[in-house]
Amino acid sequence: MFGIGFDEFLLIVIIAILFLGPDKLPEAMVKLGRFIKSVKKVMNDAKNSIETEIKIADLKEETLNYKKQLDNATNDLKSFKNVNINPAKEINDAISAAKDTFNDTSSATKKAEPKRETVAFKKDKKNETD
Repeated sequence: MFGIGFDEFLLIVIIAILFLGPDKLPEAMVKLGRFIKSVKKVMNDAKNSIETEIKIADLKEETLNYKKQLDNATNDLKSFKNVNINPAKEINDAISAAKDTFNDTSSATKKAEPKRETVAFKKDKKNETD
């Protein structure tokens, strides 16, 4: 248990009986058991906390490694010729060009259409009596 053998444990029990007496020994053993249980609980909690911190530290280190790799890849890509092209800007430019083309074609069709005029006819009063 704590690195003590049976002989040493028996000696401790005999000394405890002599000092505490047979009446107080069971109560002292219960208190000792509770104390050992609480010490074990504290030790397990500390162990779990340390393991959690180690896992967090490992995850943080791994995340930093991934970040370095992404930064290196980004720097490599920026060294290429056409990487600084902004795709959103290209899309907006294409949309504007399409709108301009559409507006030009719609105005061309308007110019090609003949101008329509409304004509009003007047009734003769002579024809109304007939």
